[in-house]
Amino acid sequence: MGPTNVALVNLFQADQKLREAQGRLDATTKNVRVQERRVRDLADRINADNARLKEQQARGGSLDLDLKSRDAHIEKLRTQQQQAKTNKEYQAFLVEINTGKVDRNKIEEEALKVLEGIEKIQAELKEMNTQLEGEKAKLATMQGEITGKTKDIQEELNRLKPAREAAAAKVPAKAREAFQRLADRFDGEAMSAIHKPDRRLEEYTCSACMMDLVRDVYNRLHTRDELVFCPSCRRILYIPDELPPELAVHKPKERKTLAGKAPPAAVGRQTSAVDVLRSVNKEEDEEEETTNAPERSAEAAPPGQGDVSSDASSDAGVSGAEAPGLAEESEPPADLGPQSPAAASPPPPGQ
Repeated sequence: MGPTNVALVNLFQADQKLREAQGRLDATTKNVRVQERRVRDLADRINADNARLKEQQARGGSLDLDLKSRDAHIEKLRTQQQQAKTNKEYQAFLVEINTGKVDRNKIEEEALKVLEGIEKIQAELKEMNTQLEGEKAKLATMQGEITGKTKDIQEELNRLKPAREAAAAKVPAKAREAFQRLADRFDGEAMSAIHKPDRRLEEYTCSACMMDLVRDVYNRLHTRDELVFCPSCRRILYIPDELPPELAVHKPKERKTLAGKAPPAAVGRQTSAVDVLRSVNKEEDEEEETTNAPERSAEAAPPGQGDVSSDASSDAGVSGAEAPGLAEESEPPADLGPQSPAAASPPPPGQ
């Protein structure tokens, strides 16, 4: 791969290590954070109830003052009623006093409800304060248990952050922006290694979405210094270490001839039992024809050739008694007349 892709792979690996350590830290402190949120929620509820309690207490104090002022006004009306000189004035003061009593009773009922609400809020506050103390003690215990573990992970994070920043500095700005955008989108999985499902075939897939890729993707990544994106998930593709060119590029295997193996069959050689049988029959016929050829030649020779054979036999040392007999047998018969050509021709072979 080109220097840009190599730098991106180094950045991806450094980013993965940093995110993995951060994930372990989050998992370790998860229970503590849950407990902290529980304590925080209880404290917020207590604060809200305290504010509501103050409002109710203020409301109750206002109603209490209103009741006292109305009681004082009713007492004043009663005094004036006793000093009335006519019945009409007396009746007027009586109506006003009764109206004041009705209004006072309404305010008194409202004040009683406020007092009941104040007592209820105070009871809830007492219970929540007790619960808050218990949650705070539990939080302190959990924090003490994970202090050593979180300290080690935090030190690892402090070591990984500079390495990640150094790897990012070696990546060109445009490629780094694309990597960061994809990392934010896929939760750190900005790059994906190409995968070869079958070693015998030159076919590749994206290891993230498992979609098929074009056949020349390996050649583009191996020979060019450019960003290659998956057409399906849009992640940046790269070549993993376990997929070198000798495994990625398919090459036909050379055929090896085993020692002692018979040479390949010649053209026209028998390949079945029928062919072998025909060949054997043909060889027997040829041998028979070769054996019978001299006999057929002797039978087909003209009659005058018999004297030559007799002379050859006598020259070879045949006895005198046998020679006259052969000569007599070889003489043609007299006065037979002319012979037809058909009669003079030799018999056909095999008759």
